[in-house]
Amino acid sequence: MVIIPKEFGGKVPTVIRQRYLNLFIEECLKFCTSNQEAIEKALNEEKVAYDRSPSKNIYLNVAVNTLKKLRGLAPSTVSSLSKTSGRRVVSHEVVLGGRLAAKTSFSLSRPSSPRVEDLKGAALYSRLKEYLLTQDQLKENGYPFPHPERPGGAIIFTVEEKRPKDSSCRTCCRCGTEYLVSSSGRCVRDEECYYHWGRLRRSRVAGGWEAQYMCCSAAAGSVGCQVAKQHVQDGRKERLEGFVKTFEKELSGDAHPGIYALDCEMSYTTYGLELTRVTVVDTDVHVVYDTFVKPDNAIVDYNTRFSGVTEADLADTSVTLRDVQAVLLSMFSADTILIGHSLESDLLALKVIHSTVVDTSVLFPHRLGLPYKRSLRNLMADYLRQIIQDNVDGHSSSEDAGACMHLVIWKVREDSKTKR
Repeated sequence: MVIIPKEFGGKVPTVIRQRYLNLFIEECLKFCTSNQEAIEKALNEEKVAYDRSPSKNIYLNVAVNTLKKLRGLAPSTVSSLSKTSGRRVVSHEVVLGGRLAAKTSFSLSRPSSPRVEDLKGAALYSRLKEYLLTQDQLKENGYPFPHPERPGGAIIFTVEEKRPKDSSCRTCCRCGTEYLVSSSGRCVRDEECYYHWGRLRRSRVAGGWEAQYMCCSAAAGSVGCQVAKQHVQDGRKERLEGFVKTFEKELSGDAHPGIYALDCEMSYTTYGLELTRVTVVDTDVHVVYDTFVKPDNAIVDYNTRFSGVTEADLADTSVTLRDVQAVLLSMFSADTILIGHSLESDLLALKVIHSTVVDTSVLFPHRLGLPYKRSLRNLMADYLRQIIQDNVDGHSSSEDAGACMHLVIWKVREDSKTKR
């Protein structure tokens, strides 16, 4: 048996690393030509997973994904090989959901994902109406509503009225530092921004609980683990103009208003966060609209870690926010069901007002309630046993939109079982 050397004070407990190394070896033995080759490959895969992971939680996610990759390398005759070799083949579900992974953050005892094609069209639309956000839910989750006095303006009920302040003073949404900008929106002084990209999470330590950043496991209040060239602001909730509202449309025959999942990616400009990509998928999780978007203002940070958008992606695009709004208003009506995760964030970026919404962050609420919300990544791992957002190059709006569609249909199917 190959033993992981004990590492005192390591970011991942040795027992967890050993558990996954054993699983990697077991999978590598199925396709490597010798035991030595299998051990060497497994050791290398485990080291890569460890080196990529700044914390235990991230290591668990990377290790699970590595295990899935190794399973895909095994030949299709794994079952017959296991009989002749005398080795017991353990399924991925049993490994991750059973005794061997009792301390991981995954819950895998639930039924598998439903087939999307099992529920379609008007029947699916009718069922999804039960899951639409109410007016109160739309308000408490920060969805935009038409401004009662200003055409093209929007109002958000979770934003408190603030006294006017110096327009040249901004607060960085990453590190919280106040900074000055010129009339063009650019920083007056060259000042690096040190920030944590991960959220704070409470974890048990000797003598009680401690808040740590998920990105690097550092304590709350510590200097940021990432550095950017300058400070940035969000700005979407402060500048609520230029909005359009979906409108009523007449339907012919047995047609229904449509069901789509939507996700946006945003980059930081001199204005704040602006739309740089939008993706819409249908109930078959086929992409029906996907485009990069040229923001109205100059980009100061592509936000690639989260957006996945790079300078090259936007180099040749001439599509503007107004172009996107025109396309979406032609695709959707006021009764079209839009699905997303914290969809209010996407609608603010699109500057679109729409209230026929199914929101997975509300459908699968955090046990502590608002303002806490479960991440889409964790929902997919918990309910559908799928790992998403594992690309180091950033998120994919098509992947996230598809994940939302799968989650909602899974929820509908599961709920139908209890009503029989």
